[in-house]
Amino acid sequence: MTRSLTPRLAALLLCGFAACGTSAETFEVKMLNRGPHGAMAYEPEFIQAAPGDTIKFLASSNGHDAVSIAGMTPEGAAQFRGKVNEEIAVTLTQPGLYGIKCQPHYAMGMVMLVQVGAVPLSQLIVPEDVPEQAKQRFQGIVARVPASLK
Repeated sequence: MTRSLTPRLAALLLCGFAACGTSAETFEVKMLNRGPHGAMAYEPEFIQAAPGDTIKFLASSNGHDAVSIAGMTPEGAAQFRGKVNEEIAVTLTQPGLYGIKCQPHYAMGMVMLVQVGAVPLSQLIVPEDVPEQAKQRFQGIVARVPASLK
C-alpha cells in the first residue's frame, strides 16, 4: 500500500524544514593584504547578522586566518580558530558583539567586528591587552558604521 501526504501535512512539513520562511544567511568575508581602509584587512570589516547566520572567511590573499578574540565574544559563545590560508565557516548563534582577528597580523590591526542581533555597538568593550593598532581599527570600524545600524 502506497501512502501519500495530504497537501496540508506536506505544507506543515515543508514549513518546518524551511523554518517557515526564515532562513539563515551566509556572509562572505575576504581576508586581504590590502582593503579599502588600509593594509591587512577583512572585507567587509563589519557585519550585522542575525543569530544562526554564518560567516565564511575566504582565503583571498595568502597568510591570513580568522580567530575569535578572547574577551570579545558574547557569554556562552563558542570560540573559533581558523588555519592560515584556509577558509573557515562559523555559525554565530549567540546575540552580541564578536571581535575577530588575523593571528599573524593582529598587531598590525587586522580585525573585524560582527554584530549579532540587536545588541548596540555602544556595548563594545575592547580588552586592555588588544594591540594598539587593533584598538584603533575597532574605533574606525565603529565610526564608519551607519548610525541606523548602531
